Amino acid sequence: MSAVLVAGGCLVYGGARAKPPSWSSSRPAPITSAWPPALPWPSTGQAAVEVTGRKDGLSVYGEQRPVPIASVTKVMTALVILRDHPLAGNAAGPSIRVDRQASIESGNRDESTVPITEGQSFTERQLLELMLIPSGNNAARLLARWDAGSERAFVRKMNAVAAELGMRNTTYTGASGYESTTVSTAVDQLKTARQAMKNPVLRDIVATREITVPGIAGEIVNTNKLLELPGVVGLKTGTSSAAGGALLWAVRPASGDRDRLILGVVLRQGDPGDTLEENKEAAFVASGRLIAAARRYPRP
Repeated sequence: MSAVLVAGGCLVYGGARAKPPSWSSSRPAPITSAWPPALPWPSTGQAAVEVTGRKDGLSVYGEQRPVPIASVTKVMTALVILRDHPLAGNAAGPSIRVDRQASIESGNRDESTVPITEGQSFTERQLLELMLIPSGNNAARLLARWDAGSERAFVRKMNAVAAELGMRNTTYTGASGYESTTVSTAVDQLKTARQAMKNPVLRDIVATREITVPGIAGEIVNTNKLLELPGVVGLKTGTSSAAGGALLWAVRPASGDRDRLILGVVLRQGDPGDTLEENKEAAFVASGRLIAAARRYPRP
């Protein structure tokens, strides 16, 4: 299997060291709320955790200013696609032909892509899987062009949905998250997560650890290794030089309450000078600690 299928977010490949992030690693001041009394917040960046369905369920950490979010962007891309082209149950949806642009982008070594070739056809669901599970940027852009005629037109839809959800500190400039100009906050991304986990198709895809897709060699592994932890059911990784490590996650409470989810996001994880892999690992470590602590709280 090609390495591009398992690389997280918008990673840079090859032996070159990633350009050091420009953000400060100093500890941000916490913002407290009623729930929960304490959480093991990361030492840098920003984060938010929410228990769905309770009024005091949101807890926020760090300054909520817009920062790059890398491939976490793809959750909004999926929401727009499934709003415009709904899928029911296990439906595959319409067939979509791979265009020349998506094929050429398969060879981009400075980002996460999937090996698709001009003239191949994949279903809507398969392309959603190729976008969300191995984080294929070219799959995201192909879906955007298929939906709206151009990526620019699709981005307008993304920002319109963000506005509808009250995401006041979010600006999307691309469908994949590759652009450092796509920015958001932890609190805003929880709003995306809340909507994503209401869609059965999207919920199923982000919980999938690995897939095989006809026309693509080998097994495709989910970039989100947190799916190995008890109760974790999603959501999306993101990594880039501009964003550092980012991770949007969803987990079931330890109580087994199937009507409730704990949602969380960490942004700007890692330290200046860290490699992209180190930033990604920092996002996993910070999220793992939050998940373990949040799941222990009594049933609301």
